[in-house]
Amino acid sequence: MKFITKITAIAALSLALATSTATLAFAAAKTDFKVAWSIYVGWMPWGYAADSGIVKKWADKYGITIEVTQFNDYVESMNQYTAGAYDAVTLTNMDGLSIPAAGGVDTTAVIIGDFSNGNDAVILKDKKTLADIKGQSVNLVEYSVSDYLLNRALESIGSSEKDVKVVNTSDPDMVGAFQTADVTAMVTWNPMVSEIAALPNATKVFDSTQIPGEIIDMMVANTETLKDNPSFGKALAGIWYDTMAVMTADTDEGKAARTAMGVASGTDLAGFESQLASTKLFDKPADAVAFTTSPDLSATMDKVRTFLFDKGLLGSGAASADVIGIELPDGTVLGDKANVKLRFSSQYMDMAAKGGL
Repeated sequence: MKFITKITAIAALSLALATSTATLAFAAAKTDFKVAWSIYVGWMPWGYAADSGIVKKWADKYGITIEVTQFNDYVESMNQYTAGAYDAVTLTNMDGLSIPAAGGVDTTAVIIGDFSNGNDAVILKDKKTLADIKGQSVNLVEYSVSDYLLNRALESIGSSEKDVKVVNTSDPDMVGAFQTADVTAMVTWNPMVSEIAALPNATKVFDSTQIPGEIIDMMVANTETLKDNPSFGKALAGIWYDTMAVMTADTDEGKAARTAMGVASGTDLAGFESQLASTKLFDKPADAVAFTTSPDLSATMDKVRTFLFDKGLLGSGAASADVIGIELPDGTVLGDKANVKLRFSSQYMDMAAKGGL
């Protein structure tokens, strides 16, 4: 996982002074935008929205184009966004802080889509309790929310990551890897969790229901891009809630939408609905706003940034978890107010709630 080296404060100030006039003179509205997403139950709506014409509908409304691209590798989608190849990407709250924000890319959460309520799990082979994980090699996407879940699980039994050996494994390889003799413990997310847990020798020993609201799934966008192009943020919100209305409906159209999302994620209608059952989906904008503006978000992000600092994932030479500022919807900042790189905004969700899109 790459992190872009931070520019020193002096160099950044010099660069800002040298280019501020040019920025004011040449900043202009874009018309073409690129969005990246990867396979996960809470992000399947973005692929469906592109395939069904919902993306085009909202892009046309604002006179823009939005290209939606699926990535098979979650980490690569975030790396591509961080490198500037995409304007927006689906990711979790933790990964948003550890990859684009730590990489120096000012990023704003436009849509809080859901939180994992059982979709992320620790799974053991031929063992039945979490305590059995001690001494084992654990396959997971290192430094992702799976790593975070593992640490929270180990904390719950008075243990820590020093009691296991982490083996970095790409998410597309999880299901096959678990079926090899060498792999005995794994942490991953749906749809892989459902497939692995169905195997006869697999047991879920800890999952995200035990840390509710901590693994948050979002659509984020480049802050400067949003600032210069608010129509992009409005379109993203319109796309999400339009798609939510379709997929949650108890109608033939809703069933067809859920079926399509299930097939696209490698399962079927029943499998997809099972995954939805372990997802706290924010299909109503008012519910998303309430969650985003809750004081609980600050406490969650404090846990997350502490974990990332302890893992050395907040940038080279970070002196404390305060090195990166995290702005909350009320304007308060966790960490360095002069270096805010991750922002939680209820702006576009609130507009959707009030019929302002």
